[in-house]
Amino acid sequence: MQTLTGISDGKFSGKVAVIIGGTSGMGLATAKMLLDGGARVLVTGRSQAGLDSAQKELGKDALVVSSDARSLADIDALASRVKSEFGTIDLLSVSAGFSIPTPLGSVTEAIYDEMFNLNAKGPFFAVQKLAPLINRGGAVVLTTSVANAKGLLGQATYGAAKAALRSLARTLATELLPREIRVNAVTPGPIDTPILDKVFPDKNVVAQVREKTIGMIPMKRFGTSEEIAKAVLFLAFDATFTTGAEIPVDGGWTQL
Repeated sequence: MQTLTGISDGKFSGKVAVIIGGTSGMGLATAKMLLDGGARVLVTGRSQAGLDSAQKELGKDALVVSSDARSLADIDALASRVKSEFGTIDLLSVSAGFSIPTPLGSVTEAIYDEMFNLNAKGPFFAVQKLAPLINRGGAVVLTTSVANAKGLLGQATYGAAKAALRSLARTLATELLPREIRVNAVTPGPIDTPILDKVFPDKNVVAQVREKTIGMIPMKRFGTSEEIAKAVLFLAFDATFTTGAEIPVDGGWTQL
């Protein structure tokens, strides 16, 4: 298979992956690595601009599908599309997620629901609907956050939703054991993605947030989307005696 970087190295030849939230950042980096390894890949996203950009970046070998990770109807439609396109898959990576930083006194019901719908409810039903299509020996990798382990200012609902997702990784791993499907989680710390610019439109604020955050990270830098992708693919294909686990990729922030 011809890929973005030339001829496939074949590491993932014959594998099929679905990445929910794969049109930018960490999900997009994971899709690129899979394609470069010879896998067949379907990624989802919401915005048309993001879908178009991802299709251009990933090339014709990738399927780029419009799907709202919060919508049960869209998740049902996605499962049908995946079944018709591939029959079965080897990896479900749930990478969609977003934070709305809000102080306690300003949290509304709408913000609370949005955070749980996107970061916990959607991923749960994605696994429920797509698990029947995962081959025996396949994997689910969920994307949590350091906010599930640290009490970060303004992140009450986001952190709680990601903590729920961390808990789901354990329970779903138990439920899928009879089918030899492993379920694990990757926990990103601060990663260089477009998220900061979306959350804070003011560039000066972004610079201040970055500087303050770097000061708290033991490794004194932000991580890259590629570093997250490597952890996702390790859990997906190499960590064959690991399930229900969480790998922090956070520069030591939650560990040191």
